[in-house]
Amino acid sequence: MSGSRDQILGRIRRALAGAPHQAAPARGAVDRDYLRVHGRRDPAQTADLLAENLADYRAIVHRATGEELPGRLAGLLAARGARRIVVPPGLPEQWLSAVRNVERMADSAELTARDLDAFDSVVTGCAVAIAETGTIVLDAGPDQGRRRITLVPDHHVVVVRVPEQLVDSVPQALERLDPVRPLTWISGPSATSDIELDRVEGVHGPRTLEVVLVTD
Repeated sequence: MSGSRDQILGRIRRALAGAPHQAAPARGAVDRDYLRVHGRRDPAQTADLLAENLADYRAIVHRATGEELPGRLAGLLAARGARRIVVPPGLPEQWLSAVRNVERMADSAELTARDLDAFDSVVTGCAVAIAETGTIVLDAGPDQGRRRITLVPDHHVVVVRVPEQLVDSVPQALERLDPVRPLTWISGPSATSDIELDRVEGVHGPRTLEVVLVTD
């Protein structure tokens, strides 16, 4: 492989040997007159579109009010049979106030991937949710934690606050996100397909993704 590479690069060098060197032309402003949002929706319709697209990606979508959230999360963990869960250090305590008989561990740098594999579920918040693509974006904020905790456990429950964390489109999401932060873009549970198009879930992330849309 190295010999073939050297041969190809050598041919390229010889072909460019007599070519005059020119500085790259200056580029003007990038034309950004593309559509920022496809269609016009009110907040309720945007939430419905997010739910529809998440479900299309095989995520399980739930809705709750702020008061209902603790009970809803407790119910989801109980239905899953979760006995050990890991949570980001900054997850609001109130969210899990109704959870009983479950060992809860706050994430820390000492927890390795092997340690995290022993947890049944992870519960996090999010940075933003994109309706048009059915995408949840995490940025390692206090209620989201390290990327590792959302990739290793087999069951991820993520809370989206509607409407404040909900946008219509990717351009709107990018305006809210800090590009220097570690961003994780999630569209449904982890899945891949082989050459025969056999779908396998949970290969490089959680097998089950549950999203709770919380409205005040």
